[in-house]
Amino acid sequence: MAARIRKDDTVVVIAGKDKGRSGRVLKVLTQEERVIVEGLNLAKRHTKPDMANPQGGVISKEASIHVSNVALRDPKTGKPTRVGFKVNDKGRKVRVAKGSGVEIDV
Repeated sequence: MAARIRKDDTVVVIAGKDKGRSGRVLKVLTQEERVIVEGLNLAKRHTKPDMANPQGGVISKEASIHVSNVALRDPKTGKPTRVGFKVNDKGRKVRVAKGSGVEIDV
């Protein structure tokens, strides 16, 4: 299956506590069908002191979001859009924003 949402894409959250906010995809978890978006869906994590964090305490960390709850941001309009595929002039299969028909850069 072709990847509709990839690392470094800008996505908009369409459901959940961060609805309407957007961010960059840091990681795609293909097996779980989830994505980790920069600065969104933050979860608190209580950590013991260690070499990396000698103070310990509570840190905020991005938690994963189900891929159905995010939509790619249209490069032309900036609004959430669905993703389609087509073959371009050079014979390569590329992602296309359904809203504006603009090719999405890799």
